[in-house]
Amino acid sequence: MELEALKASWNKLDERLAETEIVNLRIVKEMIQQKTKSAYDRIMGQNIYSLVINVLIICGVFPYVYMNTPVQTTSFAIVEGVMIIGLIPMVWKLSLLSKFDLGGKSSSELSRLVLTYKKVCHQEKVWMIGAVCLAMIAFYILELGFNTEAGYELSTRLILPLGLSMLTFALGLVFAKWQLRRHAQQLQEIERGLEELREFEK
Repeated sequence: MELEALKASWNKLDERLAETEIVNLRIVKEMIQQKTKSAYDRIMGQNIYSLVINVLIICGVFPYVYMNTPVQTTSFAIVEGVMIIGLIPMVWKLSLLSKFDLGGKSSSELSRLVLTYKKVCHQEKVWMIGAVCLAMIAFYILELGFNTEAGYELSTRLILPLGLSMLTFALGLVFAKWQLRRHAQQLQEIERGLEELREFEK
């Protein structure tokens, strides 16, 4: 009788330990998912913010500058065109992020999605640096070389707007670099989370 009672209590203890281990694994998995989801939410918010700011500049700021300064139509069209084309990768990235579903997709599928997203980010960065530089060069050549209405002269009247433009461009680069660093850290968090979640699928 004592042996049977000992076996029964041992079996109950084994069941409790197994249940505790399952609960602990579930808690760990939920914590990893929450951390990964937080990094994803930050990236999504950053992309939405960038899209909104760019749309405001395209639809409001630069048209206002064009209507209130002697900027040529060709110069305006070049800058607007580059900014509008620049929206394409932003929308593409948001469409990829909208497919990120931690509960409904495997970690392998999500990893492939993250890889595609990273490729789009890389292509966007390379294209935008080239396009922005070319657009600025074309803008200043057209404005300084062919805009007779503005009456630009090599004086403080010309140096001041050029200096402010370069300062704005430099500040934009610094801010973009800071944003890219944060973005890369958040992507690493997502990739680490997916790698850890893959262990639970084995």
